[in-house]
Amino acid sequence: MPFYSEDALKAALHSRGYRATAQRQKILNILQALPQGEHLSAEDLHALLKDQGERISLSTVYRTLHLMVYMGLLRELELAEDHKHYELNRPLRDHHHHLVCVQCGQTIEFTEDLIDRIGENQAHSAGYYVLDCQLMLYGVCDRCSS
Repeated sequence: MPFYSEDALKAALHSRGYRATAQRQKILNILQALPQGEHLSAEDLHALLKDQGERISLSTVYRTLHLMVYMGLLRELELAEDHKHYELNRPLRDHHHHLVCVQCGQTIEFTEDLIDRIGENQAHSAGYYVLDCQLMLYGVCDRCSS
């Protein structure tokens, strides 16, 4: 079952004054179907859509991704490459962090409750409500350091 239903997406878009288009729904569906730990760039997503016969421009994909990040539906990740990747933004209890090899780009996801608790405590003391918590660790993997 998708994390964000079609009705939930429509309601979220309408509440912010945006239209719920078939293209926006398809983009969200693709990201919801990704296996755990897989992230897509805008270019990767555009290629998948074109392979499915969709007529959509790369600029529309970028605008849609930025809108969904703004709405809190997606997380924008800066991995080792020169462009951003995207993944579904799940509730805080499902949040994870990333360890990225700067040589080969291998990305490992991990969870650490202490990081989340520290973030929550800092946010609470400042009067904030946490929507997302990300930690990106950059290093060199065993394979690349040999």
